[in-house]
Amino acid sequence: MKKIAMMFLAFMASSCSDSFLELYPKDGLSEGNFYNTQESIILLANGCYLPMRDYEKSQHWVLAELISDNGSHQNNVVTGEATRGVIDQFILVSDNVAYLQFWQLSYSGITRCNKLLAEFDREEIVWENKAIKHRSAGEALFLRALYYFNLVRQFGGVPLVTTPLPSQEAVGIKRSTEAQIYDQIIADLKAADLQFQQAASVKENGRANQWAAKGLLGKVYLTLRDYPKAEEQLLAVINSGAHQLLGNYADIFNPAKKDYTETLFSIQYSESSAETSNRFIFWFAPHTSGGQVTNRPNINIIGAGWNQPTADLIEAFEPGDKRKPVSIGFWEGRDWDNQVRPIAYVNKYKPPISDPNDRSSDNLPVLRYSDILLMYAEVLNQQGKVTEAIPFVQEVRNRAGLTAELTGLSQAELEKLIAKERQVEFCFENQRWYDLKRTGKAVEVMTRHGQRELLLKPYSYEGAYVITPNKLLAPIPVNEVSVNKLTQNPGY
Repeated sequence: MKKIAMMFLAFMASSCSDSFLELYPKDGLSEGNFYNTQESIILLANGCYLPMRDYEKSQHWVLAELISDNGSHQNNVVTGEATRGVIDQFILVSDNVAYLQFWQLSYSGITRCNKLLAEFDREEIVWENKAIKHRSAGEALFLRALYYFNLVRQFGGVPLVTTPLPSQEAVGIKRSTEAQIYDQIIADLKAADLQFQQAASVKENGRANQWAAKGLLGKVYLTLRDYPKAEEQLLAVINSGAHQLLGNYADIFNPAKKDYTETLFSIQYSESSAETSNRFIFWFAPHTSGGQVTNRPNINIIGAGWNQPTADLIEAFEPGDKRKPVSIGFWEGRDWDNQVRPIAYVNKYKPPISDPNDRSSDNLPVLRYSDILLMYAEVLNQQGKVTEAIPFVQEVRNRAGLTAELTGLSQAELEKLIAKERQVEFCFENQRWYDLKRTGKAVEVMTRHGQRELLLKPYSYEGAYVITPNKLLAPIPVNEVSVNKLTQNPGY
């Protein structure tokens, strides 16, 4: 919680040069003139994205995808699995550094958003374009909501901070309830929507925008099972015509041609520096594959082999599904036990385009139009509107080459199909664990998955895959419990 204190000095080095992707300037700014110009507020807004960019490439995929029945890991007798592998096997402990890093980066992002919201209304600021003011406020509100949405889905109730605070006050803040956190998320997204409506003239690819705010609000309402309100928000996105499905699923993940047609919001990466790039392919390739998957034999990947597609996920794809080869690749070669076999790996994220090292530039989708369609179908189906829901599922399946007409489905059958569609459509986009939790299927699905994994992987740790309801919430990091006296989640 000390990380909640005013940490804006760290992001004074962030910038928006000719492109939103260029977040680091060559020259810094002095604090004396930092909050007096439109450009300084743009810099503050850029800084709000940075902690999320960092945790998405390092921690969030562990906590939201690897932990699910989609992802596993290639056994590694050299590096072990002390941080990530134990989470994959549901051995969850509060001193695991992945939880602490995710927590700290989240509150770093929240602190930055709070700082911007406290500054942008200052009379001294000279606005060349008032639309920039509204865009910046919308970004801070949207991102704060998204930081809290990910926190509450991981940990349950967390400390709620909405203003810049000195460290001595920040340390004393205790956990709010889940309901209080969701109330703030909803309020922020509604306010962000209003701000973005006044910023349409300065919409910029890569930044949060009105339709991302409405889409995320629809997902929040869906998570809370408030289906009528979710329906309203999602339908507004569909009717806007602002986004549509790309014709080719693979094009969503082409780092040489970033997608902003289907993608409402994504985490932006660039090969321009180690800070702005990601290492997804260097984490996810088989660690025994050398440079054959990464196309970079000069890069040591002994610590790779993560998010390995599971048999459960592979079998979830129907025959002829065009999404399967885009999402999952197979490399045939020596495995951890020196046996040669086909080894599955995540194929959505690609090697660098031109960087000679380990800097990849794939954007990570957070919210796509196919998500809007499938969520909308789900909320219709949950309200008994089965016939109305089917065309939106059909649209997603048609793009995947699954064109057989969906007819005669019951509400329960359509619910099951939507869940399966979400699993294969969004695999390795950090959605599966949250979907399992919000639909009440996590313990059932993960217990069955764990039994299968234990048979396939004799090297699993003792006590692996014991799935109990308390593990649906992650443990509060031990530092926060001991230093800031936060109550721990049950069972830890």
